[in-house]
Amino acid sequence: MKKSIVMLLAVATVMSCNKKESTTVNESSDSMEMSTPTDSTPVTSDSVSTSANSSAAVSLNDQDKKFADAAAKGSMMEVMAGKLAMQNATNATVKTLAEMMVEDHTKANDELKQWASANSYTLPSAVDADQQKKYDELKAKKGTEFDKMYTDMMVNDHKKTIADFKKESAEGSETSLKAFASKTIPALEHHLMESETAKKAVK
Repeated sequence: MKKSIVMLLAVATVMSCNKKESTTVNESSDSMEMSTPTDSTPVTSDSVSTSANSSAAVSLNDQDKKFADAAAKGSMMEVMAGKLAMQNATNATVKTLAEMMVEDHTKANDELKQWASANSYTLPSAVDADQQKKYDELKAKKGTEFDKMYTDMMVNDHKKTIADFKKESAEGSETSLKAFASKTIPALEHHLMESETAKKAVK
């Protein structure tokens, strides 16, 4: 009788242990299911798409930015100086050169502004300090002195500008900006030729 009671107790103990184990396993599997966040996948995809968008917006290299800023300020300077020369130049050839500069560089600057708008890029809104100083010096000149300084300025500026545009055409990373640079080079070379002709015409 004692043996059978002991046997029954042993069996009962084993069964209760098995129940506890199965309960523990079930609880642990339940907790694992609950711990997995249901929205983890969308969060990951959102962060990937956001980073892709931000990298697409910043597709300009240093050369592109440097060129765009210089081209914008250069065109502004040519228009400012050209308008001044249309009023103050005494030589007819110099006046004609100035008219061409104002017209062509206004168009170039408008194209550059359209590119900047399409690419969310902010261009300079004014010339730099050195350019402003040059403009002020030119404004103070009169007669033949004005004509000489203006034509000298146009020759020197266009030599530098052509080099800048050729560099962007070769080393830029943004396709439409490189295309703008390449397309504008022939007009700039024509400007240089006309500037040299006007310089010779000034006596």
